[in-house]
Amino acid sequence: MSYLERWWRDATPKMREAFAKLVRDGQLEIVSGGWVMNDEANSHYFAIIEQMMEGNMWLNDTIGVIPKNSWSIDPFGYSSTMAYLLRRMGFHNMLIQRTHYEVKKELAMKKNLEYLWRQNWDIEETTDIFVHMMPFYSYDIPHTCGPEPAICCQFDFARMRGFSYESCPWRSDPVEINPDNVEERATTLLDQYRKKSTLYRTNTLLIPLGDDFRYVSMEEAEVQFRNYEKLFDYINSNPHLNAEVKFGTLEDYFSTLRDEAEKINYSRPGELGSAELQGFPTLSGDFFTYADRNQDYWSGYYVSRPFFKAVDRVLEQTLRAAEILGSFVLGYCQKFQCAKLPISFSHKLTAARRNLALFQHHDGVTGTAKDHVVVDYGTRMHTSLQDLQLFMSRAVEVLLGDFHDRSDPTLLSHFESVQERSKYDVQLVHKVLHPLEGKAQSVVFFNPLEQTRDEIVMVVVSSPDVSVLNSNGSCLPSQLSPEWQFVSDENISTGRHRLYWRAYVPPLGLETYYVVTGQDCEKAIPAAVKTYTTEQEFSCPQPYDCSKLEAKTVEMKNSNYTLSFDTSRGLLQTVTRHKDGQQTVIGEEIGMYKSHGSGAYLFKPVGDARSIVEEGGHFILTEGPLVQEAHSLPKTEWRKSPLSHSTRIYNCGDAIQDMLIEKEYHVELVGHAFNDRELIVRYKTDIDNQRIFYSDLNGFQMSKRQTYDKIPLQGNYYPMPSLAFLQDSHGNRFSVHSKQSLGAASLKNGWLEIMLDRRLVQDDGRGLGQGVMDNKPMNVIFHLLTESNVSALPKTHSLHTLQPSILSHRVGAHLNYPMHAFMSKKPHEKSFKRAQQSFAPLTASLPCDIHIVNLKVPRPLRFPHTESAEPKFAVLLQRRGWDASYCKRGGLQCTTVGEEPVNLFYMFKDLSAVNVKATSLNLLHDDPEMLGYLEQTGDVAQEGDVLISPMEILAYKLDLQPPSSQEE
Repeated sequence: MSYLERWWRDATPKMREAFAKLVRDGQLEIVSGGWVMNDEANSHYFAIIEQMMEGNMWLNDTIGVIPKNSWSIDPFGYSSTMAYLLRRMGFHNMLIQRTHYEVKKELAMKKNLEYLWRQNWDIEETTDIFVHMMPFYSYDIPHTCGPEPAICCQFDFARMRGFSYESCPWRSDPVEINPDNVEERATTLLDQYRKKSTLYRTNTLLIPLGDDFRYVSMEEAEVQFRNYEKLFDYINSNPHLNAEVKFGTLEDYFSTLRDEAEKINYSRPGELGSAELQGFPTLSGDFFTYADRNQDYWSGYYVSRPFFKAVDRVLEQTLRAAEILGSFVLGYCQKFQCAKLPISFSHKLTAARRNLALFQHHDGVTGTAKDHVVVDYGTRMHTSLQDLQLFMSRAVEVLLGDFHDRSDPTLLSHFESVQERSKYDVQLVHKVLHPLEGKAQSVVFFNPLEQTRDEIVMVVVSSPDVSVLNSNGSCLPSQLSPEWQFVSDENISTGRHRLYWRAYVPPLGLETYYVVTGQDCEKAIPAAVKTYTTEQEFSCPQPYDCSKLEAKTVEMKNSNYTLSFDTSRGLLQTVTRHKDGQQTVIGEEIGMYKSHGSGAYLFKPVGDARSIVEEGGHFILTEGPLVQEAHSLPKTEWRKSPLSHSTRIYNCGDAIQDMLIEKEYHVELVGHAFNDRELIVRYKTDIDNQRIFYSDLNGFQMSKRQTYDKIPLQGNYYPMPSLAFLQDSHGNRFSVHSKQSLGAASLKNGWLEIMLDRRLVQDDGRGLGQGVMDNKPMNVIFHLLTESNVSALPKTHSLHTLQPSILSHRVGAHLNYPMHAFMSKKPHEKSFKRAQQSFAPLTASLPCDIHIVNLKVPRPLRFPHTESAEPKFAVLLQRRGWDASYCKRGGLQCTTVGEEPVNLFYMFKDLSAVNVKATSLNLLHDDPEMLGYLEQTGDVAQEGDVLISPMEILAYKLDLQPPSSQEE
């Protein structure tokens, strides 16, 4: 729809009406109707829902149609998450093309290229969606009429002279159909159709006719139509040929096929069928990793342009936070002046939704676009991030202010975002607070999660003489640590300091803290610094105490873990859990592949990765009461090392942060020294996982991955959008949560490796026409977790993949939905107080396995027009599936899990939810039965109770009203 919207903008009213009529009459069908045809390996489910919603709603608002069938011919492998989301958006049929050539062959042999795709957790059979998989190498005309491209190409009439398309590489070109050749040409074409039809069960056959950048002129459309019309007329007027051929849409194909399948049962003996459509097999799982020929596995794009894969997720979580804050501003302000803020921002909000949606394209988040297109994607995302941060800082001011205030909310500018990015291709950096003697600088945190947050927060300050106060003015314990560079200059310290303290922020709420100087209150405690270096003298930053590390191995500990490091290489060796004394070997290693033939899409390593860290370099341990950090600037064969890294553990009492180990890798694969190199981190653990690991699909569900010797190394790499874990038969589990999409593999027993960046000189011949040389310095953040199960593994249904524990889900949520911090632009008097110091919109934390995917006002511009009967807000709720053999409360203060219903009417403290109705995930269908949900979802309007089955996402439309407006 991103293209159609551009066309529509410039089209005359007459053209628009003609177009809309063709669509409404069914002569032209819009398939999928997403903003783009999204990638399925690197895209997060939030962004997939967003891009489908954006396209589908624009289309419905513009010409009043809702797509029924999905068409996805170009993404490089397919995820079962997409099948689930489409089904819950009201789609019943989908078409896919790029799957491994061996998979196509296997399915074709058994006539299983058309099947019902079912989610692997689905026992009730409510997720089935009908799939047509195209059988051949490509979606172009030579590969769609039948099995012989040399013959099919002769029926691509736009390749005749006079058009700009290349002639057929098989040396036989198409010729105009005339009375003399029509019989021979028609029977030749029909022979291809018959051969193709033997791969499918029914007598209804689909022949796509098109390619990239086609139908650009009337002449081209005319030459295809004119020639095919003659062929069809001949075939249809000769009954002995036993065939009928006609032009049609995808809907024509699926409805004809469904009619036929209802009359004739095509089921095979012993086949598990589906109530959705009889006669076809059911299949569960995903289609990664894709290979189109030989050993060409498309696992490179899981990692290509990792800098922008990270920006994608920052934009996603910022957009979600802004939607939630905007919803609260509208909910509380309604007709007051402050409602003007989100309404006036709605054009930029739409642009942000669309810029995130656009990047989900299968050449966007994949990292497979040309350099100048990457710049455009990056600039769009950057602009939207700036806009959203400005909006959020104003929204924070409104929510902490007086809703009855008559001043113009669009002029507010007391706060600014603590993190900023100066241009589209650099990392986010923290603004530095410069506290003035006797003044206070306020810092406000927004918690975008649905549970109370208790975590150590950090700001950067210029001077060490600081203290932290909470909103009542009480002093809080705080810690000061030096801020280190990620590159080894003469001076490793930046001269600035990181100030840490423990913050409590209500769910979806705000809380204020004050950074002050010269206060009669406990000052931030400086951390102790210990260093190892073989090079020059280490200059100790003020006001810290520095000492030397002498031992070969050094330990760092908090209340949960003891970590041990190899001092001279700066690598993490083991983790010991205090509660059970369980030691896990982590065996961190930094390695580099050399490759030949790798490009943006393909990964083609030459041999195995080689370890690059040598003895020497700098290793700095910083230990304080709240945070311990090991900072490593390793020595490598290159003068400028491609990587440096930090390991952090936290002391936050018994919060989530205490349970995780934070790894931050600073990657700079910049310069020709790293040409045709691919950089990895590898954890060589002692977990006996038998080379099986689990990685997520789109941040939504887990998929089991097994390493096979029969396929090359690159074929054993899989997408890792946010999580991968290894496990042994005793339930010992090692998990890596990621803040961005990357690729992962378990090539040897106990090993988990993750690729961090790749720099490739050559094009790999899949259409990009260039290498990938535009690498940026960037930080990759992982949260590591070691867990042991507390009860035996359940003997589950064989399709069930292992699930993360509740703790693991929450660690992932903390990493992917970090708190947003805002600070006062100028220091203010200590006595100055805002109308409110905190904002707590929820009645209570939600159950630990319930996640608010989004809370938004889909069309803010319509908000003031009260006459619309349609509810103005939408909420999407998800219940995460978790592994019950791990600690049920996740070792946390999880009071509840979602076995009890959540009540929408009472979820918000000061806002009532009214006019609640269940809807589809694209907000366009209000009949829950049609979406495959079990009955319970429809009854919300009466009681407000929502009971969600594990793994489901439910959407509701509703209105939020403050108590005062109900009397009006």
